[in-house]
Amino acid sequence: MILIENTCISDDVAEKFFVCNLEKCKGACCVEGDLGAPLEEAELPILEEIYKEVKPYLSEAGIKAIEEQGKYIKDWEGDFSTPTIDDRECAYAIYDDRGILKCGIEQAYLDGKITWKKPISCHLYPIRITKYEKFHAINYDRWSICNDACELGAQLGVPVYKFLKEPLTRLYGEAWYETLEKEIEGKGIE
Repeated sequence: MILIENTCISDDVAEKFFVCNLEKCKGACCVEGDLGAPLEEAELPILEEIYKEVKPYLSEAGIKAIEEQGKYIKDWEGDFSTPTIDDRECAYAIYDDRGILKCGIEQAYLDGKITWKKPISCHLYPIRITKYEKFHAINYDRWSICNDACELGAQLGVPVYKFLKEPLTRLYGEAWYETLEKEIEGKGIE
């Protein structure tokens, strides 16, 4: 376990390997699960603000789901997530010409239409963060649909924290990420 500021990072984040392998999984994380992508409360007004620019990227079914359910939903536990199409894929997910699910929000970002890349929970996957009153627990979420990503990460020698440098820096800042690297190197975890 690594402690930095108000975060507690599981050793798995340093020890396990991961590189998304979309050719194999086809974006299964955008389909599998009980709900859409988890959302932070601070992300809700962002979804409202960017929807007009994102809408042209979405499928007809995704637009219909959003019009029926809203740009986000609140679940039975009071948590927010993206709506889904028929309780399956995220309403913001789009299929490319190879049948791979990708994020319509991210595509709008890549095309320069918006400045927000995508929900942090999506950007951080396979890390999941549990927020407690005084700290955040940062854990690696091992899911069988990502076995190919684990294999590719091991082949390439890329640990989870290095694969997720951009979103970890986005969330906690550059100084925090540099401290994480120093802690891991100091422990000789890699």
